[in-house]
Amino acid sequence: MKIIRLFCANGFTTEMMTKKMQQAAEKLGLDYDIKAFPYAKIRDEGPKADVILLGPQIRYNLKHVEKDYPTTPVILMDMRLYAAMDGEAMVKQAQVALEK
Repeated sequence: MKIIRLFCANGFTTEMMTKKMQQAAEKLGLDYDIKAFPYAKIRDEGPKADVILLGPQIRYNLKHVEKDYPTTPVILMDMRLYAAMDGEAMVKQAQVALEK
């Protein structure tokens, strides 16, 4: 099982995205554990992640997160995909990052 953690300002909007992503992962036959958290929880949940996704509203933290987690892929969620709640596209981005 691969662990994907999404972080945003409060975790509420990203929680909707996790549901869409989990559905897409299941449809694609991928064994992913996908959960959302507020950015304040990154110290607790970031070390557990195989991939970290950051919501567009906290994009200013990207460099800091990449520095803190140098061996973990960190993806900034595309604002258009995020707004459209395109879970399948986000799962595919995470999948590519996991394969590197």
